[in-house]
Amino acid sequence: MTEENSTEASSGEFEREPVPKKSQLGFKNFFGMYAGEHCAGTELMIGPLFIAAGVSAFDLLAGLFVGNLLAVLSWTFVTAPIATKARLTLYYQLEKICGRNLVIVYNLANGIAFCFLAGAMVTVSATAVGVWFKFPMPGLSDVYPNSIGWVIATLAVGAAIAVVASYGYKTVSRIANIAAPWMVLVFVAFGVVAFKMLVNEQEANINSVGTLWEFLNTSIWKGGAPLEGATKFTFWHVTFFAWFCNMAMHIGMSDLSVFRFAKKSWYGIATSSGMYIGHFMAWIAASLLYALQLSRDPSATDVLPGPLAHSVAGVAGLICVIVAGWTTANPTIYRAGLAFQAIMPNASRFKVTLGTGLIVAIIAMFPFIAMKLLGFVAIYGLILMPMGAIIVVDFYLLEKLGLKSYFAEWKGLKFYWAPGVTWFLTLAICVTLVKTGTIGLYFASLPGWFIAAVLYVTLSKIAQSSSIKAANS
Repeated sequence: MTEENSTEASSGEFEREPVPKKSQLGFKNFFGMYAGEHCAGTELMIGPLFIAAGVSAFDLLAGLFVGNLLAVLSWTFVTAPIATKARLTLYYQLEKICGRNLVIVYNLANGIAFCFLAGAMVTVSATAVGVWFKFPMPGLSDVYPNSIGWVIATLAVGAAIAVVASYGYKTVSRIANIAAPWMVLVFVAFGVVAFKMLVNEQEANINSVGTLWEFLNTSIWKGGAPLEGATKFTFWHVTFFAWFCNMAMHIGMSDLSVFRFAKKSWYGIATSSGMYIGHFMAWIAASLLYALQLSRDPSATDVLPGPLAHSVAGVAGLICVIVAGWTTANPTIYRAGLAFQAIMPNASRFKVTLGTGLIVAIIAMFPFIAMKLLGFVAIYGLILMPMGAIIVVDFYLLEKLGLKSYFAEWKGLKFYWAPGVTWFLTLAICVTLVKTGTIGLYFASLPGWFIAAVLYVTLSKIAQSSSIKAANS
């Protein structure tokens, strides 16, 4: 073991070597982490945005069920098997495939995207602080911070989260396992209490499945026109959003860095805790909170998780919003720190992650990411998706096609052009399809993944032909 690898092993993170058997983790670590990460503060942003998008009850419930199932299957059968065989971080595995210089560009894009995502989570927690200290908070269309109190709150919450994330994956997992059970109960309370308040305030008579279904369609998910500036959502929008909102993590392969610690590949099903407790139950509960707000005041269209939670659960709701944002931002900042640390492998992962967290706190001051979260996660997944296809093809197909996997490592290349051209050309094709109206933003990543796979095989044959002939002669 080299001196560099010895230092990594002692830190327990193994950034540039496979995770050894003694450091692998059991199923409950992943179940708790995904429950904590996905039953979290951003759910209080996303749930209301479905109502803003004018979705109907059937389209929401059926779309969430199917989309979340597809997400769990993607983690279980695409991400986790590669992670438990290679046991490398996403970034080190890409370095073997693409060469260090291309991975620097990818890591920068990945790390920045994670920073913006984590910033939205810090924004969520700060809205709870705003209720306590009664400072002005941003509205649905705001871009810039609108008060000194908001700036101080986002900095304070972001700094606290950064410290926890800096201590590594085991600490992140431990915090999630402690917080997740309590948060789940509070989210259930959000939904139950908000629903009862809606029924009572509208004096609805619900005495059968039929009257319940009618109430859901007329008072909550009405299926009408979306709010100004929002995209109209159908069953397919909900399905693809639920599937692809975490595309960067599963089909995009970012969670190779997480599941490399898993003892078995079937631990991928642990993501069901996040998808069905979080991206099903919690999104529905958050929708109910927003429906209650609109029922009381149709002009109150701002999506502020703190006030929404406080309206039905008081102080417990505010604490839940803060902790929920915390547990979601923790693993996101951890992933971002790994991305930046891979650019600077000799830098301390602790210091890099801490610095990343401070950047996140600054981003959180600007609320436009959180307020436009549906569109942002679609763009984020689209940008990182091609590299996921490249990893799958490189791991499973290239050797069977007579080509070399980990070609950059084999040839000692710092930049391997085949994956680079695949990445940028795939993005150019997908952006063109979206811009011309050929396909919607929320759907573009699916054909994009297969476009990237075909491109990478084709370009690899061109790039490797002379090298393989020379090696075989």
